[in-house]
Amino acid sequence: MNDDALLRYSRQIMLPEIEIAGQEKLLSARVLIAGLGGLGSPVALYLAAAGVGHLVLADFDVVDLSNLQRQIAHSTDRIGQLKADSAAESIHAINPGTRLETITTRLDHESLREQIAACDLVVDCTDNFTTRFEINDFCVATRTPLVSGAAIRLEGQVLTYDPSDPASPCYRCLYQDATEGALNCAENGVAAPVVGMIGTIQAMEALKLLAGFGQSLSGYLLALDAKSMDWRKLKLTRNPDCKSCGGL
Repeated sequence: MNDDALLRYSRQIMLPEIEIAGQEKLLSARVLIAGLGGLGSPVALYLAAAGVGHLVLADFDVVDLSNLQRQIAHSTDRIGQLKADSAAESIHAINPGTRLETITTRLDHESLREQIAACDLVVDCTDNFTTRFEINDFCVATRTPLVSGAAIRLEGQVLTYDPSDPASPCYRCLYQDATEGALNCAENGVAAPVVGMIGTIQAMEALKLLAGFGQSLSGYLLALDAKSMDWRKLKLTRNPDCKSCGGL
């Protein structure tokens, strides 16, 4: 680590939970961020700022005016630009030392599995059950840690799957075979800070798993009701009949 890096990350290195050894783990880590919208924006910006060395940004959507109320990685002059490319510009402005790879097309099953297997951790910031289940299943199969988040209206949640924890339930343990009748922001709305609150928790979970400190949310669902500002940490158990992790 050179002098510039020591200065850039000095406030983080000061923490006894991280120090130089933990910062070096972050700098050598490769993380896939699936979705660069309301959740993926703070995740990407904070992981880059914190020094995660290699970020893979996956999103095939383009920036729309209605996104700008909450998707802080993008700006008005980038309307019509691919979100992954727009996020890459914002990340480069914050930390030009971050290695970036953008994926701007929809990945088929094999390509997604390969990308997940090549990463140290995945942060799922997508907005539909089909994609979340697919990412979850490949993370379980490749033993890749997963931090999954969701937000709608004035509510949000975070779930962490940690394959190093033999009792860690996965995303499918919680939702099993939920179908696409789920709520979405386009039809139900979302308050701008809610996605930021959930996204920053996802980023913090990722840092803990990558640097190896603290206690992750593995085995729990963290749920937010922003209307009452009530946080609930609900205990989860692995489903022995889960299609993803039940046989492990």
